[in-house]
Amino acid sequence: MILTGLGLAALVVTVAMTFTAYAAHRTGHWAVVDVTWGLGFAAIGLANLAAHPGPRAVLLAVLVVLWGGRLGAHLRRRSSGLGEDPRYVALKKRHPNMVTAVLLPQGAAMWLVALPLTVPLWQEQARLGWMAWVGVAVWLVGIAFEAVGDAQLSAYKADPGRGPVLDTGLWRYTRHPNYFGDACVWWGLWLIAADHGWISAATVISPIAMTLLLRYGTGAALLEKSMMKRPSYPEYAARTSVFFPRRPVSSAKTR
Repeated sequence: MILTGLGLAALVVTVAMTFTAYAAHRTGHWAVVDVTWGLGFAAIGLANLAAHPGPRAVLLAVLVVLWGGRLGAHLRRRSSGLGEDPRYVALKKRHPNMVTAVLLPQGAAMWLVALPLTVPLWQEQARLGWMAWVGVAVWLVGIAFEAVGDAQLSAYKADPGRGPVLDTGLWRYTRHPNYFGDACVWWGLWLIAADHGWISAATVISPIAMTLLLRYGTGAALLEKSMMKRPSYPEYAARTSVFFPRRPVSSAKTR
């Protein structure tokens, strides 16, 4: 039964990436894949709920739809009216075949990260325990960091009298509150899954992979390369944690 769930997730990912490829070719903007990221997880959660309903399936589907829908809508608004994302412009110069350079890796990553949404639903259903509710609390912390961080960044960009860097609100404690929040969301979803038993707990590869991607892969580390070239950002980085929130310090050693 677990293999059936994994196959269903693979089917949803394939359909999502196929539509993404069509939209990218039609508009010439590969940044649409960023919108697919959140919405694709929402689709996986809903597909598994429809195929194997139960209390855990409902909880996971609701949380991932709220997260994925908010993220997809935010990224869609942010990119509306703009040209191609500079990241994808540079990528297209290095890799003419964007299907193999972007869609296949992102599709594989989506399938892997979605394991907590898939595996526990295809085992014998069990009552939600205390760990699941701890997971909900962690998810709430994560979605708050993401949503508030994105709202504060949008307000900063819209302010004509803004300073050289955003170092207030959540951005005073971490240089990437949205990425930290994203990681918390997936640790929360994993806790809900792990509450079901050792097989579900083995899907810990999902939040680990997501955290590493956000911190050292395509998230904070990649963005930091360009941000460090901006005025006042190195000074901001010297006193502010790059990922995990903490009080600002004077030392240049942040983590």
